[in-house]
This record gives sequence, C-alpha cells and structure tokens, in this order.
Amino acid sequence: MLKKTLALLGLLLIAAAAYLALWPVPIKPVAWSAPADPGYVGAFAVNDKLAHLNMIDLGKEEGPEHIVIGPDGKLYTTVLSGNILRMAPDGSAQEVFVNTGGRVLGFDFDAAGNLIAADAIKGLLSVAPDKTLSVLTDRIDGTPIRYADAVVVARGSGKMYLSDASTRFAPAEWGGTFEASVLDILEQAATGRVLEYDPATRATRVVAHGLAFANGVALSADEKSLFVAQTGKYRIWKLDVQARNLDVGAGSNPQATVLFDNLPGYPDNLMRGLDGKVWAGLVKPRNPTVDKLAAQPFLRKVTLRLPRALWPVPKAYGHVMAFTEDGKVVANLQDATGAYPETTAITETPERLYVQSLHARGLGWLKRLPSAAGS
Repeated sequence: MLKKTLALLGLLLIAAAAYLALWPVPIKPVAWSAPADPGYVGAFAVNDKLAHLNMIDLGKEEGPEHIVIGPDGKLYTTVLSGNILRMAPDGSAQEVFVNTGGRVLGFDFDAAGNLIAADAIKGLLSVAPDKTLSVLTDRIDGTPIRYADAVVVARGSGKMYLSDASTRFAPAEWGGTFEASVLDILEQAATGRVLEYDPATRATRVVAHGLAFANGVALSADEKSLFVAQTGKYRIWKLDVQARNLDVGAGSNPQATVLFDNLPGYPDNLMRGLDGKVWAGLVKPRNPTVDKLAAQPFLRKVTLRLPRALWPVPKAYGHVMAFTEDGKVVANLQDATGAYPETTAITETPERLYVQSLHARGLGWLKRLPSAAGS
C-alpha cells in the first residue's frame, strides 16, 4: 500500500512539474535588464498627502480611470462598466453621457466639442454633443489598433495622438484591459506604439514604436513634443511629434528623450495641469520579484501557469506626481495604505485635484491649495 501511495505521489509530482514547464501560455517572454529599484527617496520621499481624500459617490460605478472637465464645464469620467459619466464638478447631477459598447480608457475634447475617446475594444472614437458616435480610426496599414489606451487632441492642428498599448494582446481577446496589460508587461516584447490621426485627411500614421506597454500621452505647451508613459519599463518619454515610425528601442535619437527612467512604480495616465506642470499616476509600486524575473523568460512562463492568487502582483500604494517639461518633479503625493487604489493621474482645476483610479469605488479629490501645485 505504501509503495502504491509513493508511486502515485511520484506521478503527481511529475505531472505537476510537466505542467509548470510545458503547459502552453500566450506569452513569448523577452529577457530584459530591470534597473535596480531606488525606492521612495529624494523627489519621491514617502508622505501621506494622498490620504484622507474627499469622496464623490458614484453609486454602483467604480474605477474613474480618466477625468476631464468638458467644454460645458461639467466633469466627465470613464468607469469600469464602460459608461462615461457626466456630472457637475461637485459630483451632483450625475448621468450616463454615453456607453460606447467597449471600454474607454482615455479621452479628450476637440475644438468642436466632440468627445474623442480611446476605446480599448473599438479604437479611436468621436462622440458628438448629441451623443452620436462614430469611429475615426481602428486600423493602420491594414492592421487593427488592438489596444487603444490614451489620446490627446492638439489645439493648434486638431491632430490626435493615440497610444496603442500592445499590438500583441487585445483586451477583447484576453479577458479585459487588466488581463491584456499583464500579459504584455510580462512578455516585454515592446510592441506598443504612438499613433497620429489627422481628422483633416483621415490618415493614421505611426509616430513611434518599440514601447513596452505605451500608456498615457500629453502634449507640451507648444505642442511640438509628446510625453508618453512606458508602463512596462518604468519610463516617461519626450518625443518629437514630427517623428515618423521611430523605434525608441533602437538607440539614441534626437527625436526621443527619456525624461524619467527607473521610476519607483508603473506610470499610467499623463494629464496637463495648471502652471505648466504635467501630472502622472504611478498605478502600482515596483515589485522585487517582477524585477528579478526580468532576465528569466522561462520563469515568467511558469508564473502564468500558477494560480492567479500566486502571481507577484504589486501591493496597493497610492502615488501621483507632477513634473515640468524639462523633467523636474514639482509634486509628490502618496498614500502607503493604498486606500484609494491604482491611482492613474490627477485632473487639476483651480479649485480641486481629482484623483483618477482604476478600481476605486468613488471619485477622490483634494482641495487645491497653493502648496498642492508644487509639493
């Protein structure tokens, strides 16, 4: 009996080892060198300035991922259900402005008052003030835009700059935006790109590619440069908007500068604030296990074969920062408890700082004080 039990245990161990080593997974991991995490020091010193937020109740909705004050003076936010909500700046008079039938992650308004949406499922959309919806672009050179993430509209030219986070993993095919982002960042194939859509010619072109999960985008004040968050490599880039099909991973190029490298967390949305600053959210802090796996493609495959509860998901930690166009950090707001989870950026008005979040059950905000603009 003992021999049979031991034999059975041996077979189970062999089966488990075979599963962990051989079971098919969707990623083809690429080895890369993760820089040593400097931690929360210097300009990113630990504080609790993001704690004890005021809250706007969103009812059953959650995840005010992106927030914009529209040309009508109302606050718009996209939430996990796929709705775009509209309300007064104090949170009253809430209504569903539109549901695109996809998942809008970022949006802006054009000069005509149309809401321009980066829909992770459907591409780049335009929603007219009367709620008429149209697709501006969902393909380029015959290939689909698989993961539209963020968009910003140039006030001068009207051109629209869009991040396509991954050309490998489409949220529609991999269980949603979070699942697709995890696959892309684990793989590190750096297939993300930044696109330009010109509404005058209806042409779409590649500005830059080679980004490990291209995320938030923001224009410089003179609209000659584009700031882009590269979530998978803890970076924020400054790109020339005139660049054409630029490979940021190919080496030094005068049209591409790493403005921030080796950040203490994963950068997400980028939002222009007041007084020339740009806000960025660090949606999760660095995880030492993830960094150690950077040079271990095989072990990253093994990770995906483990139960999801065993994945090295970074802990909850609230963190937003603001910087000047030359790369100086001028605001650093944190909450180590992560009570308001997955902070993606700040939307700044003269009265308030609205805190964007992937999964918060409500919309957090702080009263804007003179100190909030620079500390």
